[in-house]
Amino acid sequence: MCHKVGKYFLLLALKQKNLMLNLLGEYDCKLDAKGRFMFPSGLKKQLAEVMHEGFVVNRNVFENCLVIYPMSEWNKISGQLGKLNRFIKKNEQFVRRFNNGATVVELDGAGRMLVPKVLVDYADLKKEVKVCGNGDRIELWSKKSFEKIMKEQIDFGQLAEEVMGSLGNNTQEDVS
Repeated sequence: MCHKVGKYFLLLALKQKNLMLNLLGEYDCKLDAKGRFMFPSGLKKQLAEVMHEGFVVNRNVFENCLVIYPMSEWNKISGQLGKLNRFIKKNEQFVRRFNNGATVVELDGAGRMLVPKVLVDYADLKKEVKVCGNGDRIELWSKKSFEKIMKEQIDFGQLAEEVMGSLGNNTQEDVS
């Protein structure tokens, strides 16, 4: 099923009774002195069916930004973490570091999301932030860090070939 939402599309598929998200869009937002930002209406529309469940905000594993997981996606990740043998030191260390800072958040009555100060500091968030839909999650960047990473010189064609080349040339029917 495909719903048109403004200029963005939300692809919904039921997969093992779980909603599969494909969040899209890049939004310029302002962070206030308390660490709140107005959640973009484009993302609200895309998340209409799961918004009431809330979110978890956490550090990104690879970049100096934050990740906002819809609760349904966070629960999937928690399920994967729960399968790790915590009597193996590496697993215990990973789970501890991954969960460190993870915080349940909701939108307030005005449609704002409060980001915990420790996470604001981690991602060096200032007044101007970028909120980006990225598949099953949302990234929250300082505008400066986002612009810097997007200007990094990489051979995107080579990266695309390395990452996607082995998948073949699937049509939509092959993917479903």
